[in-house]
Amino acid sequence: MAEPGRPQRVSQGIAGAPIAGTWPTGRTASAGGFVPAGFDVWPAIVGRLREWAKAEAGAGRLFPWVPIAFGCGIALYFAADHEPVLWVVATTTVALALGAVLLRRSRWFAPAIMIAAVAAGFAMATWKTARIAHTVLARPLYSVSLSGFVETRDIRERTDRFVLRVTAMEAQRSDVKLERVRLSVRKGTAPDVGSFVQLKARLMPPLAPLRPGSYDFSRDMFFQGIGASGFVMGAITAVAPPDAGGLQLRYAAVMQGLRDAIDARIRATLDGDNRAIATALLTGRRDAITTPVNDAMFISGLGHVLSISGYHMAVVAGVVFFAVRALLALIPGLAVGFAIKKWSAAAALVASAFYLLLSGAEVATQRSFFMTAVVLIAVMVDRRAITFRTLAVAALIVLAVAPEALVHPSFQMSFAATLGLVALVQIGMPNLFASPDHSTTARIALWGGREIAMLFMASMIAGFATTSYAAFHFHRVTPYGVLANLGAMPVVSALVMPAGLLGLLAAPFGLDGVFWWLMGIGIDWMVAVSRWVAALPGAIGHVSAFGTAPLIAASLGLVLMGLLRTPLRWSGAIVLVAAIVWGLSVRQPDILIAGDGQSVAVRGRDGQLHLIRASKDSFLLKEWLAADADSRDPGSVALADGVSCDESGCVTPLADGRIVALALRIDALGDDCSRAALVVTARSAPPDCGAMVVDRPRLVRQGALALTPRGDGFAIQAVKARGANRPWSPAAAGDGDFEQTLMPRSAAPRSKDATPSDADLQADD
Repeated sequence: MAEPGRPQRVSQGIAGAPIAGTWPTGRTASAGGFVPAGFDVWPAIVGRLREWAKAEAGAGRLFPWVPIAFGCGIALYFAADHEPVLWVVATTTVALALGAVLLRRSRWFAPAIMIAAVAAGFAMATWKTARIAHTVLARPLYSVSLSGFVETRDIRERTDRFVLRVTAMEAQRSDVKLERVRLSVRKGTAPDVGSFVQLKARLMPPLAPLRPGSYDFSRDMFFQGIGASGFVMGAITAVAPPDAGGLQLRYAAVMQGLRDAIDARIRATLDGDNRAIATALLTGRRDAITTPVNDAMFISGLGHVLSISGYHMAVVAGVVFFAVRALLALIPGLAVGFAIKKWSAAAALVASAFYLLLSGAEVATQRSFFMTAVVLIAVMVDRRAITFRTLAVAALIVLAVAPEALVHPSFQMSFAATLGLVALVQIGMPNLFASPDHSTTARIALWGGREIAMLFMASMIAGFATTSYAAFHFHRVTPYGVLANLGAMPVVSALVMPAGLLGLLAAPFGLDGVFWWLMGIGIDWMVAVSRWVAALPGAIGHVSAFGTAPLIAASLGLVLMGLLRTPLRWSGAIVLVAAIVWGLSVRQPDILIAGDGQSVAVRGRDGQLHLIRASKDSFLLKEWLAADADSRDPGSVALADGVSCDESGCVTPLADGRIVALALRIDALGDDCSRAALVVTARSAPPDCGAMVVDRPRLVRQGALALTPRGDGFAIQAVKARGANRPWSPAAAGDGDFEQTLMPRSAAPRSKDATPSDADLQADD
């Protein structure tokens, strides 16, 4: 494969036009337009497509596809119904890799290496799961006695939260032993990181998806090594630890102390959301930001500023690089006789690594650091810095270290945006204002028109690249994101982040106050822009939930548009449009049932969901409404329109008039089974119930359900598919299998009684 920055081989097109190994010029890209008269159309089209495909498979073109194949293998792992056998997966991967090596001089090498990369991704995810395997709580536990070390601590808006590495655990009627638990406490009472504590807590299983297709929080917690969540009951007692806790714990305590010290210095000058945002930008702790400001940031399209990612890492590396280079350039002897550019890149790399550790090293920050590190190393070894190869190397490193990152929205949005920006750098920047013959263009460039245009294009492309992922995960789009970024990002880049870095440098000398004040001025402007944009008409674009298939298609379209160099890249636009149409045409379910059987949403004649609930789970309702593109507030009383309730339960009609009942008490099941078409209960329903039933055994086995009318019954989509059994979502034992279609009891297939009859026994005699 060709190296970045080196001359590339050139292939000859069908008309003799060169097809370069890097991004083609405008003249090359338009080669082979309309077929001349007299030519047979189809052979010419096939020949042209063959030449384009040959050019796409040229030297240096295939490497960016390797991490995509690697990611496909990881995606296949997460799509599996049960855990793969590690030794079989590893053996298969080694065999495929050896096969690819043997075929390296064959025309089958490219397909072989891609298949091997898929297998490697599958194997890496399987090995990671086996390596971190731990117990996951299956049912709630009350009044559990815990002892252990505090590993992390989060300061939130209303409560604090910490992760406890458990050394001793005692619970009544349970012998389960967990490695880590995440606990919530009253604000201001979380223990220090590194301390050894004893407490009592109520523990709950990790939060399962709130509806079929929604985000799986239990999977996140599993890969963090956390087996349960809950809250502290009573006081937390700090005691002498039985041992030192290990080097990793001491490191966590040091870094947490550093973050607390930085937050304390910022708190001395700033308060409220300004203090919380400043702390988030420097240390990664963003949970203390109030809900209105947090919502305004995300609605306006500035939410990415709160999550330390590529932008922040680039600013840190850029400021350090140029500052160090400017200081070294002041010394004539160094500037003439030494490679101060490489020294500056090394200093920027060290600063970026420190920023990674300080911010907590989340997935987006890891990706940003690896990308920045590859760029800086390329500068140090005199190679081109910003290329698709750089992005591919960063993606491979992140996915190898944390395969679970693939299914996280921060990874997906971060790499999609970076792919678009790298394409902009390699296509847009060389061509933007490429002909400065005109005096008007020159004057605009002198006044910063080039920078404004690049900022506009970068915001537009990054927003476009991340739209499908924002719609899938958060069910919304930000139509005014470009406007918000144009208004706020120059201030963040030129004032907020540099002032924050200078504040960190000045803090040990006690001279940091002025820099926090300057940082606060910039944050005031950013918040004002976000509030203004969020208040504009149509600022929130609601999108109904759609499945992973349209998202995969959209991802394929973006990759084709980003990586292909020939006109074949426009096939990506066709795929992307098809994915959008596909996603928008997905039918929403008519009934949603919570996994605990305490809440039900039923679509009425007005086309909106009507909520029956026995619990006050606002997070659940918020997710259901967002997935239905419903802008109503979860606390609105209008959500219960058409719902009739008494102390025994509630009923509401479907659009076709059939009644759905939520039975809260046993005595309600008699009437509900005879009058309702569907009965939902958190208890076990009687076997002679005449209605279609969703009861406790089904919910325990399948989790939250989504029902869509099919004939006289309902098609069921469940959080836990039939036969699914993964470490983070183990199958419930002893509850049997359930049909994927609910039918009225008279029409449902009956199980055969295996008990022999008297006649059968007599015949045997």
